[in-house]
Amino acid sequence: MVPNGWEKHPIGKICSSIVPGRNKPKQFGGDIAWVTTPEITGRFIPSSAQENYISKETIKECGGKIVPKGAVVMAAVGDLGLIAITREEVVLNQQLHAFVCSSEINNEFLAYWLATQTPYMESVASKTTILYLNKTNCESIPVLVPPIPEQQKIAKILSTWDKAISTTERLINNSTQQKKALMQQLLTGKKRLLDDSGKQFEGEWNKKILADICSKTISYGIVQTGEHVKDGVPCVRVVDLTQKTVSKNDMITTSDEINKSYNKTILESGEVMMALRGVVGLVRLVNEDLVGSNITRGLARLAPKTELIKSDFFLWILRSSYVKNELMRKVGGSALQEISLTALRKVQIPFPSLQEQQKIATVLSNADREIELLEQQLADLKQEKKALMQQLLTGKKRVLVE
Repeated sequence: MVPNGWEKHPIGKICSSIVPGRNKPKQFGGDIAWVTTPEITGRFIPSSAQENYISKETIKECGGKIVPKGAVVMAAVGDLGLIAITREEVVLNQQLHAFVCSSEINNEFLAYWLATQTPYMESVASKTTILYLNKTNCESIPVLVPPIPEQQKIAKILSTWDKAISTTERLINNSTQQKKALMQQLLTGKKRLLDDSGKQFEGEWNKKILADICSKTISYGIVQTGEHVKDGVPCVRVVDLTQKTVSKNDMITTSDEINKSYNKTILESGEVMMALRGVVGLVRLVNEDLVGSNITRGLARLAPKTELIKSDFFLWILRSSYVKNELMRKVGGSALQEISLTALRKVQIPFPSLQEQQKIATVLSNADREIELLEQQLADLKQEKKALMQQLLTGKKRVLVE
């Protein structure tokens, strides 16, 4: 349904197309960006990810076509729905397609519109080993076209959300870098915090092999979990550690019988799970929800001696660059990296007093929570923008034009 006062046209009727040349430049060097799909990282191109530039002479030699400033560029191969606007003259590789807007269409409005048209693009694309849109496919994309003043107002509203999203992404990046710097300083003893009396912690850190600071034998988990058992015992795999949240809903299960035969790796609160293969050294703390679960062959269960090392600090020190380097020196395998239990048990772990451990863990955990809060804010902003696009770009919600 076309909203009152709007029109509906195929994009080819309101824009002219620029189909890139097929030849790759033989040499780079110049002042015109040669843009490829991976370099489209935001709303505008060239982006900070831009790598290659070419000269006008090279453009002529390879049969390239200059795309003017203000054109709307979209991916025509693979990552359909990837959209950007040119902020200056560029040349595109053959996986991209450009639209030069007529006076009937605002380029920012069109870019937002195209970002919602991925389902249509996928429906008309040639389905070979990779999705592909030819010129006819690209020009067939339908566009709901409101009057120019309304287009401009819609684009302005959505750009406000984009600015908020970009600001939040920068805050996340800055906070992440600050956390890395804190980890490097605090987990090496280069920066010492203050104790409860306000004095800076002093003294050398202790250093022991991993086996000596664990209260239980360091063991890997179940070799063969058997068939999935309904309401069985959840088993944590390496792949589960790579997820943002380790959830029982995503885990395989095993029988009570198999679980009991591997009772030495039944998880308890405060223990740490570590990947032994693939992403060697990836660690997660066992929370209350995972208590009673087991682990598979690709993981080791680490139970810290609480009189020597606190669980929260234990997790952070295992994530430190020092311990990661120690692990990598002991890793074997080429196609699939793996560390043996024998080698793991001998990894040196540095640690300060329990009080300093607690202070360090608190500072780093607070930094983590700050990032998590920002990430949630970012997710909320993106969801709000998506809902707003659905309303504004279809005319379900009309904007007031002064």
